[in-house]
Amino acid sequence: MAEIVNLRSAKKQAARKAARAKGDENAAKFGRSKAERELEKARAEKAARDHDGHRRDTG
Repeated sequence: MAEIVNLRSAKKQAARKAARAKGDENAAKFGRSKAERELEKARAEKAARDHDGHRRDTG
């Protein structure tokens, strides 16, 4: 005998699985963690401060 399947539940489960796969794909392609973004921002700000600190005063 075949197993009885609720089609509504099966469709929802398939949609969740597809959405999860697409999200994982996008995370691998574009994603960075919040810590990585903040670290990069802090490094850029420090580099800008260091660069400004080396300017000569002409005035």
